[in-house]
Amino acid sequence: MDFVNTLTQESVLEGQTLLFYKPLGWTSFQVVNKVRWLLKKKWGFKKLKVGHAGTLDPLATGLLIVCTGKMTKQITHFQGLPKTYTGSLLLGATTPSFDLETAIDQQFDTSAILPEEIESIRKTFIGTIAQHPPIFSAVKQQGQRLYTLARQGEQVQTQARTVTIQQFDLNTQDFPLLHFEVQCSKGTYIRSLAHDFGKALNNGAHLTELRRTAIGEYHVNNSITVEDFENQLA
Repeated sequence: MDFVNTLTQESVLEGQTLLFYKPLGWTSFQVVNKVRWLLKKKWGFKKLKVGHAGTLDPLATGLLIVCTGKMTKQITHFQGLPKTYTGSLLLGATTPSFDLETAIDQQFDTSAILPEEIESIRKTFIGTIAQHPPIFSAVKQQGQRLYTLARQGEQVQTQARTVTIQQFDLNTQDFPLLHFEVQCSKGTYIRSLAHDFGKALNNGAHLTELRRTAIGEYHVNNSITVEDFENQLA
């Protein structure tokens, strides 16, 4: 992206909003740490504030907003913007993590599910809904991340939170694999949406693919990979 060539030592310190494409398998913090290291290496900063505005799971890809310098004070603002995601969910099976991080623990027959049932249930998820975060998530409970407790085999009870789904479109052409586009509020877990959707059908479902395409007016098409960022800074 052209914005790399406009970066200066002063502008990075003053504050920049950088749009990155988070690759599959990376954590959001790995992207931040890499960007911080690259910028410090380029200009010799001893200290530099760098943060991201909304975590993406390692199995998710797409837009990650990274802020530097004084723009880190705007992270809360970016976190509050609506998010847009595309991806796929598979009916007929559940996993403890609600995605592909863990193995299938239950399987269901999907042969009796009708297209009109899918459409009817889809509509019930649009608007303000109550949602439980996955037990394999970074939400803190009793001072610990839920995923830490879950991986230790502890029984975890999550608390419901209120989220808003502005848009929930489904494509059923590859049934029982459903492709979706979702626009939602801060704090929404798409993994939970997939799990709850399967449950509402008296069946099961888990997330198989997730890509964040937009945060407010910021779009993934305007993002840069960490690799390209590194090459252009060189």
